[in-house]
Amino acid sequence: MSDFSREWLALREPADADARADDLLIPLRAHLGARDLVIRDLGSGTGSMARWLSPRLLTPHRWVLTDRDPDLLAHAAVPGAVTDLRDLTSLTPEDLSGTALVTGSALLDLLTAEEVTGLAELCVKAGCPALFALSVVGRVELDPPDPLDEAVTSAFNAHQRRTVDGRALLGPDAVPVLSRVFEDLGATVHRCPSPWRLGPDHPELTTAWLQGWLGAACEQDEELADVAGSYLRRRLTGPLRATVHHEDLLAIPA
Repeated sequence: MSDFSREWLALREPADADARADDLLIPLRAHLGARDLVIRDLGSGTGSMARWLSPRLLTPHRWVLTDRDPDLLAHAAVPGAVTDLRDLTSLTPEDLSGTALVTGSALLDLLTAEEVTGLAELCVKAGCPALFALSVVGRVELDPPDPLDEAVTSAFNAHQRRTVDGRALLGPDAVPVLSRVFEDLGATVHRCPSPWRLGPDHPELTTAWLQGWLGAACEQDEELADVAGSYLRRRLTGPLRATVHHEDLLAIPA
């Protein structure tokens, strides 16, 4: 199952909704006030951020869903939303004119330091707050533990930080890097944990996540492939609970 397929996004959406940091909505709503809002969601997929945030906002608003995948945008289910097919790195300050909020989910770890710096500079120049949710932080807790957990976690984190087509991905370093950039630009930054809690309540997602997590680790460290099959069988045989740590970030320009 692709990380960006409609099936995977639909499967993870309930766990995402449970994990998102409600505490960040307090300073966000205070900043936004009572005006009508235009919100631009980056890497929007089919619109899960909009479906989660819309009922939690207290003012009228409309969404601009930005993604480079036409199939995902074609299946976006957000009433009244405008879709914008493009790579987020092509955005300009003019594109954010009239925008009250920029959002994104499970996005930052796929970017480079240069790209997140440009994104922060864009938001600050436009005077636009930014809410980025569900960024991986490189920590996974599995119950019961297994001797291979640490090796798989290390290989997965290295895979997240790999270089793709000359782009050095930030992976678990994304939130700290973006936080420092926003603070250097004078913005106020709020950060909150947003962990997935997987297990019997999400059996299909737990299995799919485990397979994808292990697969990425094996891609990074080929020596793990020799033991991956037995590790996966052990994990899928008994009851498994997993806490997959993420972090949400809200930046409010001065």
